[in-house]
Amino acid sequence: MAGMQNLVILDIGSNSVRMAINQILSDGTYREIKRVKSDSRLSEGMGRAKMLQPQAMERTIQALAEFKTIYQRYEAGTVIGIATAAVRQAKNQATFLAKVKKRIGITIRVLSGVQEAHYDYLGVINRLGIKNCLILDIGGASCELIRVVEGQSKNLTSIPIGAVNISERFHLNDTVSGANLFNAQLHISKVYARIKWLKHSQREPLVLLGGANRTLARINRTRQGMKRVDAIHGYHLSYEQVNRTFLNLLRGDVNRRRRIQGLERDRADIIVGGLLPLVVLMDKVDTRKVLFSESGVREGVITEFVEQNQSSI
Repeated sequence: MAGMQNLVILDIGSNSVRMAINQILSDGTYREIKRVKSDSRLSEGMGRAKMLQPQAMERTIQALAEFKTIYQRYEAGTVIGIATAAVRQAKNQATFLAKVKKRIGITIRVLSGVQEAHYDYLGVINRLGIKNCLILDIGGASCELIRVVEGQSKNLTSIPIGAVNISERFHLNDTVSGANLFNAQLHISKVYARIKWLKHSQREPLVLLGGANRTLARINRTRQGMKRVDAIHGYHLSYEQVNRTFLNLLRGDVNRRRRIQGLERDRADIIVGGLLPLVVLMDKVDTRKVLFSESGVREGVITEFVEQNQSSI
């Protein structure tokens, strides 16, 4: 069919691997026709040695193999594979990429932290219509921060802290002790202190991306009795609402967290670590409100693809 093609994006994150199939029309517009996600937790047990573990690699490749059986039914015009922090930081990156190539037949592009931040920016700015903000994408093994001024990305930074590695390093998976929480907060504060440009983002609205942030939105939308719990695009929360939710997550153990409505069961052990970068940042830049973006890296990649291939679609 002329004037249309299907683009498949495989996004290998540190906590989950996702596939999005988008139908791209000749006028450059696109719509998602299929989305699948698997929580394969690639960065589990990487530790300070920064080695991807055999089981984690296997789970991830297994998920990609399942995705392949799906996207092959959709006459994919192009398949783009990207990987973020876990693969970026891994000492055995080459081994993993070779396994993927052998089993799935695709070459994965490993994004640098700055590239990931840039795609976040493209994804947000084209869809959210906000001119001045600070974007925070919390992933499994990294956070990206982007300062947006008059619609342009002024600063792009990636830091190697995320939901999985913070939770593992500071033992935040189950019952959280005051000492561990304090140490984790201190660590994140020190990392933020090194980002000199953050002082220019005081009082800016905070735009949130990534799995932990999506969960924060979902918990609150569920509590507010909203019909479409996943429709988080443009949804906003106050500083108080974010902190009240975080406080609730700190009470009790992981089993209590698993019962919180709107929180996916398999995220219960990394949600405290996952939201800590946000909680610390809100105080650092004196944020009054946060808003959520559905679009991020994947949409940024699609935007770039459409711009580069406009003539051939």
